[in-house]
Amino acid sequence: MDAKFDNKMQYDPQNSIKISIDSLSVGMFVTAIEQSKRVNLSNAGRVSNINAIAQLKNSGVKFVWVDQSLSDKACDFVSPIIDVEPAPAIESGVSSQAKPKKQSRYTQQKRASKIIREAKGLAQKLISQTFEGKVIHVDAIEEWADDVIDSVLIDSDAMHCVSALRNKDKYLLEHSVNVACLLVSFGKHLGLSKETLKQLAIGGIIHDVGKIKVDDKVLNKPAKLTPEEFEHIKLHQVYAKQIITNVKGLSDVSRDVCLMHHEKLDGTGYPSGLAGDQLPIHGRMSSIVDIYDALTADRCYKRGMSSAEAFKILLSLSGHHLDKDLVYKFINCIGVYPVGSIVELNDGRIGIVWTSNHDEPLKPEVKCFYSRRFKRYIEVSYVDLKHSSAKIDKAVAPHNLEIDPTPFFDL
Repeated sequence: MDAKFDNKMQYDPQNSIKISIDSLSVGMFVTAIEQSKRVNLSNAGRVSNINAIAQLKNSGVKFVWVDQSLSDKACDFVSPIIDVEPAPAIESGVSSQAKPKKQSRYTQQKRASKIIREAKGLAQKLISQTFEGKVIHVDAIEEWADDVIDSVLIDSDAMHCVSALRNKDKYLLEHSVNVACLLVSFGKHLGLSKETLKQLAIGGIIHDVGKIKVDDKVLNKPAKLTPEEFEHIKLHQVYAKQIITNVKGLSDVSRDVCLMHHEKLDGTGYPSGLAGDQLPIHGRMSSIVDIYDALTADRCYKRGMSSAEAFKILLSLSGHHLDKDLVYKFINCIGVYPVGSIVELNDGRIGIVWTSNHDEPLKPEVKCFYSRRFKRYIEVSYVDLKHSSAKIDKAVAPHNLEIDPTPFFDL
């Protein structure tokens, strides 16, 4: 569906009423549409103009659900109401769906590893096709996106642990894959529909595609960029806009993720200088996720920082560059100590955050393998901080460790 809405950040489809498309008017806040007898929530938002209504009708939409509390006060809700039925849960939110049966961590981590490998191969293929000027079809990405979503819904810890392994020489590929996975987890946390999660994943995997046309000497410069070089880097978003015209079947959500991740709330971002309500929720989400993953990754010109350091920067950007409410929700989503991050316990043990603890985020399960106190490897042990006197002392950036933690990410 191509209709454009002015998106709001918070809505609840269960607070909506069902009306005929003929009763829809500018200013009403749409939370779901019925198209071909299926309910879809991917374009929720306020109707900004009459053309949006016309596009819905042309798309075969007969009924919509609207939230009165988020609609303009001038909207007429007396005559158009045909049903007080709330928006169905079908495809309208993953939180209302039955959760898939959780499998063993070993099974899930092996599956996550396979998905990440496939993603890197897919990203490389997309880059090659772009270089060759070939048309890219979204359906080539959709199957992978479905696998990511299923993996995150069953066991997001396994996916995060696998995606935490980084190689600075493959940054462009890994960054795209990680942004896609993080967007799915973030969207799940916000209760977005499964279809929207798919579009977020697709947008994430292609979001930096414009960088393939940036001069490699500038893109991989191991030093601070000059103002002229930074302006050249910014062109990757202009290139992206051109490139994605060759991506057939790309949704508005995926397109916005690709083109809005460098926009800022105060209008100082690029390429379009969008501000405030011009940035839909998925555009705002992509900015947060893109910055977080870039900060925590090793690059040719800098070492990756710890999650705690990255969170401080995200919070410092809140309110003017980033959506403050969403930043807090993102931190809550991945945890103060995200799965896959390195931490030091108060007894000197070093470990990988292995399993999240949503009820008590400061007490996850940690896979310990090294002692800084004794400066030696120790027998691997899984320490559940809920039932231990040990506590996390601090997060540690991998490059600040005196040993290589990579082998311990495996089961």
